[in-house]
Amino acid sequence: MTIILNRDTKMYVVSEFVQEHNHQLHHSSTVHMIRSQRKMSVAQEIETDIAYDSGIRLKDAYQFFSSQVGGCDGLGYISRDQKNYLRTKRQRSLLYGEASSLERYFSKKLKDNPSYYYAIQLDTEEHITNIFWADARMIIDYNIFGDVLTFDTTYGTNRAARPLGVFLGLNHHRETVVFGASLLYDETIESFIWLFETFLEAMNAKKPRTIFTDADVAMSTAIKEVMPDTYHALCSWHMWQNALKHLGYLLKGESRFSTDFSACIYQYDDEGTFLQAWIELLDNYNLHENTWLRDLFKLKEKWSQAYVKKTFTAGMRTTQLSERFNCDLKDCLKTNTNIVEFFTHFERVVEQKRYKELEAEYDSRQKMPRLTLTTSPMLNQMSKVYTPKIFEVFQNEVIGVLSLIITSRTIEQEKHEYVVGVFNACKECTVSFNPFNGSIACSCKMFETCGILCRHGIKVFDTLDIKIIPNNYIIRRWTRNARDDELPDFHENSKLEYSERYRSLCPIFVQLVNEACETEKGYMILSSAVYDLRKKIREAREPDNITEETTLISTKNLSSIDEPSLTYTARGIKKKQNTRCKKRRPKTWIERMKKPRGDAKQAFENASSIESQSLGDDVIRSR
Repeated sequence: MTIILNRDTKMYVVSEFVQEHNHQLHHSSTVHMIRSQRKMSVAQEIETDIAYDSGIRLKDAYQFFSSQVGGCDGLGYISRDQKNYLRTKRQRSLLYGEASSLERYFSKKLKDNPSYYYAIQLDTEEHITNIFWADARMIIDYNIFGDVLTFDTTYGTNRAARPLGVFLGLNHHRETVVFGASLLYDETIESFIWLFETFLEAMNAKKPRTIFTDADVAMSTAIKEVMPDTYHALCSWHMWQNALKHLGYLLKGESRFSTDFSACIYQYDDEGTFLQAWIELLDNYNLHENTWLRDLFKLKEKWSQAYVKKTFTAGMRTTQLSERFNCDLKDCLKTNTNIVEFFTHFERVVEQKRYKELEAEYDSRQKMPRLTLTTSPMLNQMSKVYTPKIFEVFQNEVIGVLSLIITSRTIEQEKHEYVVGVFNACKECTVSFNPFNGSIACSCKMFETCGILCRHGIKVFDTLDIKIIPNNYIIRRWTRNARDDELPDFHENSKLEYSERYRSLCPIFVQLVNEACETEKGYMILSSAVYDLRKKIREAREPDNITEETTLISTKNLSSIDEPSLTYTARGIKKKQNTRCKKRRPKTWIERMKKPRGDAKQAFENASSIESQSLGDDVIRSR
């Protein structure tokens, strides 16, 4: 059938009709598949957006929507229409290019919250190379929990293989907290220096006490230059992955290499004992010529317990926080994910982490921890001070006191020294107590490393009839009120109030001016009223009525709040050539084994125990 428009009558008429069909008629059950019968409603488009932004696969979302209406034929569209809709939306979001889309995204964030921080680095051709961002909540969290960081860049976000670097830490519930994130063009010294300097600028120049990374040389060099006073520790989990790569053959059969190597990392608190054990390791397995172990030994201060125990680590020894975060993020990313979609998914994962803290906070207020020794004054005291997870660690230390004995003691006027050991065991620790100021120090360094008093110190306190933990041995970051700290360097509230007032008053006065200018009388009335109004406002702006930080917000800043624009003009985002995205970290030959047998099975089991050891070391260990 052919239909044309008759221009004279302005009506459509049938100009040609063929009675015989040129194809078979569709069955009634397939009518919903015909193009003319398919159309997504606005509500269905919104549902699809929500499902996609939540990380739900399109196939699963389509099946769920279908079940709601009794089957696919009741939806009014097919799965292909869903994909076409999202592709069209994706193209529309990048209508002005990735660089402009990025500009619009950051401008909106800055408009919503003036404390939002971002920085972009351009190359000589004005292409975007490196990006860093941190929202207001991240900056607040860093002020409270930013003493220990983990940072990792082993994950690429899309087919451009652009490394994602996220600064992570632990909050008072030992849940993951995000401090900032970056998208890097490459992993060179220059890029890392720019990133770490930008991170410190965003965090008011506050440097972490400890940072955990892998053994990347460029990253290590940048940390040493930008944060020379920060202790740089190596992730023990990455060390094990490299050990499997270089020394995997030693994990086969009945070899005890994994046990001996693990002891060198975690077990020896004394430097001399560690050095002796390392020499024995090289002798027993004939590894004196192994270049990887030789290079690793040069970095011993960054991974051996004998050295790591000298700094505060919050009980961490790995970058597993980064691994878990990347795992959560990769579930909702594909190789064709664009920059706008990436930020949407990233925000969702961050919100998931924050909600976990909210759940932990609810549980801590809803339930009181169970006391193993209900008559213990220390447990009763700290159950009300520590968060549940931290109290559980402390309670284990208190219970551990029951197996300890004091093997010797030296009492002097200025110092008491106790040698504390486990009953029927060889390992001992030395505890020093100052009777004048009540300070205590243990050779295990658990308090200095984890921020929780060790069982050896508690044993000495108990011997001295000290039944309550002194306040100087209660670190605020582990307490229930850790977030009650004031943040004098953070000006989120004043800026938010200022911008909210500005946005509220502007449309009112614009409308008033428009109405006043319509007549001469209206113009004169408003002009006279403005004079009186300005006088009253200036009286309200006396020093006693205005905060210092509010005066720092200039009119120039207002243009960036209400008419977003970035201070750079980027031609685009710099692309890498001939790169492939590695959504997953490279696996060792042991991890790739699907059906381990014989010696390989033993190696596989050894590898599993190694990973369990690494994961376990991210929880504060009892000594």
